[in-house]
Amino acid sequence: MNQTIRDYFDAFNAGDTDAMLACLADDVAHHVNEGKIRVGKDAFAEFCAHMTRSYKENLTDMVIFEAESGTRAAAEYIVNGTYLATDPGLPEAHGQTYRLPAGSFFSLKDGKIARVVTYYNLADWIAQVSE
Repeated sequence: MNQTIRDYFDAFNAGDTDAMLACLADDVAHHVNEGKIRVGKDAFAEFCAHMTRSYKENLTDMVIFEAESGTRAAAEYIVNGTYLATDPGLPEAHGQTYRLPAGSFFSLKDGKIARVVTYYNLADWIAQVSE
């Protein structure tokens, strides 16, 4: 199993953005589920700050897959979260909880994450926080 990917997810679950950033290449390309590609660690850090304000999440049931070349990896997991503050264009937040299957895909270069792509079902999330 790729240690960089494991460290990245361990840092995510610890809420440690600096440790997540340490796993990334300087020019990381961050492809978010419903948004534009962000390039660079600064853009990634801004995204993390926004997410920390609006959501508290913990990832469980993690399964990590790695290509034999060591340059690609993927992970499947469950996002267990609480919606803390309203995100513009989304339902009003009032501490709703959610449980959502998700996945991430990675490109690795020189031991760092050069690309991260995250997917989840936004309609499922909206339904859960709208109940």
